[in-house]
Amino acid sequence: MEPDEVERAGHVGVVEAGFGQAAVAGAAGAVAGGLVDGALDAGAAGVAGVEGGTGFGGAGGSGGYTQQDFAIDFDRQQATCPQGALSSKWKPMRTRDGQQAISVRFATATCRPCPARDKCTTATRTGRQLYLRPREIHQATTAARAAEARTTFHTDYTRRAGVEGTMHQATSHGARRARYRGLPKTRLDHAYMASALNLLRLHAFWTATPLDRQRTSHLARLELSLTA
Repeated sequence: MEPDEVERAGHVGVVEAGFGQAAVAGAAGAVAGGLVDGALDAGAAGVAGVEGGTGFGGAGGSGGYTQQDFAIDFDRQQATCPQGALSSKWKPMRTRDGQQAISVRFATATCRPCPARDKCTTATRTGRQLYLRPREIHQATTAARAAEARTTFHTDYTRRAGVEGTMHQATSHGARRARYRGLPKTRLDHAYMASALNLLRLHAFWTATPLDRQRTSHLARLELSLTA
């Protein structure tokens, strides 16, 4: 059986969703497909940098057919392989964590004599099998992969660094937890913190001081205090 494509297919690296007039930049690295579900449910348009290709890597470890090489027809509930063969089974299912998915199988009689079998599957008793996410998520992921080829995508993608750096700096200064009870006091606390962070970042910019200082964990600080 091929690697679990269900988990990978729903992973995204950047999400910029239009909730009202706001654009939300996604967190670093890949995030769970549930974020895509939530964005779609909210009617948000997303641009995503998707994790590496999904599917079989081929007998030689590269050059094999991935899920992106298959043509998926949700209306007819069929998949077409790169060699032109049609799938024989299309079955809705749920993953181990309860997410909706679709299992697509190709008949053994179709895959066994295929000249490109070594590029498609390592299964000896069955044909190729694909795991798809629901139509909306699959199409969003496909569009995100196509967007990665555009030059403007890489420009937008680099904006994460500034957003992530600001968020990390805020959380490291205590923004993750409220110091006071009540929304008015908490809002004022966050406003003061944002102003202070702006001053720190301006000073770092004017003096060319890097902000990515080495972080010392709580355990490391405890060790240092014990040895002092």
